[in-house]
Amino acid sequence: MARIPLLALVLSLQCWVIASLSHPLDPLNPAEINHIRHIVLNSQLATLPNLTFHFVDIDEPEKKDVLKWLSSNKHNEPFPRRAKVVVRAGEETRELVVDLTGPGSITSDHVYRGHGYPPFTFQELYQASQLAKKDPRFKNSLLRRGLNLSEVSCIPSTVGWFGEDVTYRALKIASYYRGGTVNIYARPIGGISILIDVETMKIIEYIDRFKVPLPPAKGSDYQSTNQNRSSFSCNQTDRGFTIEGHKVRWGNWNFHVGFNARAGVIISTASVYDAVHKKFRRVLYRGHVSETFVPYMDPTNEWYFRTFMDIGEYGFGRSADSLEPLADCPGNAVFMDGYMAGADGRPQRVDRAICIFERYTGDVAWRHMEVGVPGRTIRRVEPEVNLVVRMVATVGNYDYVLDWEFQQSGSIKVGVGLTGVLAMKATSYTNTDQTKQDLFGTFLANNIVAVNHDHFLTYYLDLDVDGTDNSFIKAKLGTKRTSSIGIKSPRKSYWTVIKEMAKTEADGRIRLGSRPSELLVVNTNKMTKTGNYVGYRLITGQPVYSLLSDDDYPQIRAAYTKYQVWVTAYNKSERWAAGFYADKSRGDDGLAVWSSRNRSIANKDVVVWYTVGFHHIPYQEDYPAMPTLHGGFQLRPANFFERNPLLQ
Repeated sequence: MARIPLLALVLSLQCWVIASLSHPLDPLNPAEINHIRHIVLNSQLATLPNLTFHFVDIDEPEKKDVLKWLSSNKHNEPFPRRAKVVVRAGEETRELVVDLTGPGSITSDHVYRGHGYPPFTFQELYQASQLAKKDPRFKNSLLRRGLNLSEVSCIPSTVGWFGEDVTYRALKIASYYRGGTVNIYARPIGGISILIDVETMKIIEYIDRFKVPLPPAKGSDYQSTNQNRSSFSCNQTDRGFTIEGHKVRWGNWNFHVGFNARAGVIISTASVYDAVHKKFRRVLYRGHVSETFVPYMDPTNEWYFRTFMDIGEYGFGRSADSLEPLADCPGNAVFMDGYMAGADGRPQRVDRAICIFERYTGDVAWRHMEVGVPGRTIRRVEPEVNLVVRMVATVGNYDYVLDWEFQQSGSIKVGVGLTGVLAMKATSYTNTDQTKQDLFGTFLANNIVAVNHDHFLTYYLDLDVDGTDNSFIKAKLGTKRTSSIGIKSPRKSYWTVIKEMAKTEADGRIRLGSRPSELLVVNTNKMTKTGNYVGYRLITGQPVYSLLSDDDYPQIRAAYTKYQVWVTAYNKSERWAAGFYADKSRGDDGLAVWSSRNRSIANKDVVVWYTVGFHHIPYQEDYPAMPTLHGGFQLRPANFFERNPLLQ
C-alpha cells in the first residue's frame, strides 16, 4: 500500500471536515473522531499505561457564537471545532480539549481529582462479564447447582456509592441460565455475588451465600410466533420533510438532530415559523435526556446496590439499538446513523440509530361544527399530522423508546416508552401463600419475583422562547368567593389565576402535587398585540418523585429526583443532572448543587429540567416481556402566536 505523507493526510481530513460541516452543533463525524485519536496517540499521553477513551464529543461552543453564526449569511465559513475528550490512563481520569483546526492539538490537559468516574467502556463491560467464567470458585458453584457453564450468561452492573471514603472503579456480576430460553433475565442464578476491580480486572470478592431453585424456562420465552410485519398498517405516504446533513425542515419547524454516546439523540436550535410575523422564531436551543435514576427496592445483599444512573454510567447513545424498519419505525421513515468513539478511540457506528417520520395519528388537530348560521351547517376539521424523531436505548434488560414529536400547532411532545424485560430474582416460593417476609416485588411465575423499582428520566431543556432572556412563571389556580369582589350573582365562587414569577433558582424548584397550576417560560421583553408575554407552557405528566429517604445514599446521589421541575441559570457546563462523573458519584455535583447557588433567573438565559417518573410495581402481564409503558410531557405555545397557527 502506498504511503500517504502525514501532512497531506491531515489536510485532506481537515478539508473533509470543513466541507461536511453545516451546523456548529453537528456531532463529530468519523474523520474527526479519527483525527482526535491521532492527536491523542501522538501526544505524551500515549506513554501512559492503559490509555482508554471514555467520552469524546464536541466541546460545547459558546451559545452566543453559535447564534451569531446561524443568524449570519456566512454559513460557508467554517465554525471553530473543538472536542472534549475524557480518557483514563495510569489509573487517572484526564480531561482534554482538542482543537481540530489544521493539524490539531491538545489545548488543555487536566487531571480530574474529584469524586466519581467516567462511563464504562463496552470493552470493560465485556471483559468483566468473561472474567467470572474463568474463576474456579464460580465453576464449583455452578457444579453444585448442576448447571452447565456453557449455558451461563454473566451480566456486569455498576455498584453505586454507600458512604465509602475511598472508592475504586468496580462492577458486580449477576449470573443467569439460558438453558431452554433466550430470556436470560427470567432464569437468575440466586445467591452468587462477584465483585470486580475494573482497573486490575480481577475478582476481589466472591460470595456464594445460598442456593434457590432455578426458575423454569417454560413460559419465559418472548419470541412471539405472530410477528409478520407485512401485516402491519404503516405510514407509506410521501415524506413531507427534508434533511440536509443534521438539519431538518418540516411544516413550520426547523431544527437540528444530533447524537452522542451519552445522551443519544439531541434536539437543537428548534424554531417555528410565524406566518403573521413572516419569520422563524426561536423555541428550544438544546434538548435531550440528561440522566436516568433507576433504584430497585430490594435492600438485600444481592440487590441493594442496584441504583443505576444509565446515562452517566453507561450512556444512552452507547446503548442505542439499530431501529427495525416497519417495526420500530413506519415505512415512510428516514434513518440516521450514529457515531461515537470506542475505547481505543476509533469511530464506531450505530446503524439506524435515529429515525424521522411523519405520524398520521388518527387524532383531530382541531375541529368545529356550527349550526348557528341560518341555512348552513359549517363543519371544519383538520387531521393531526406530526413529525417524530425516535431513538431506542437498550440498557441491560430495559428498552427505552425516546420520541420528540413536533406538531404544526407549535407544540413539542416528548414521549418516553418503557419496555423490555423485568429484572427478576429467584425464590424458593411458588405462590404468594407461602411467603413469610417481604419479597420486595411481585410473583410472576414459579420461583420468580420481579423487584419493585423506579424510573426517573430527567430532561435538559434550554428554552429560548423568542430570544435568550426568559423568565419562569408559576400560574396558580385558586378559588375565590364572588362576595369578595362585590358582584351579585347566583354563583358562590369561581377560580382565578395568580401568577408568580420566579426570581431565583430556589423559586424554580417545584414538587408537583394536587394543587392545580400551570408552568410557563415567557419572554417579558416580547408581547403579543394584546399585551400578553409570549411564552411556552410545560404540560407535565404524572407527579412522580423519589420516595427514598433523604439520607439514603442513592438519594444523596440523585437529590434532584425529589422535585420534578427545576429552573436554573444557563451554564454550558451544566448539562448532566447527576454531574458529569456519575459512576460512584457522591452528590457533591449536579443539578441540586448548582441550584443551591440560588442564582437569578428573572429575565435571564434559563434552563428547565423536567423529570419523567415511574413507580413501577411489576404485574404478571409484564412477563415474559413488558408491554410498553408510556410517559412524557409537552411544550405548548402560550400566547406565543397571535392566533391559532394551524389557521394561518
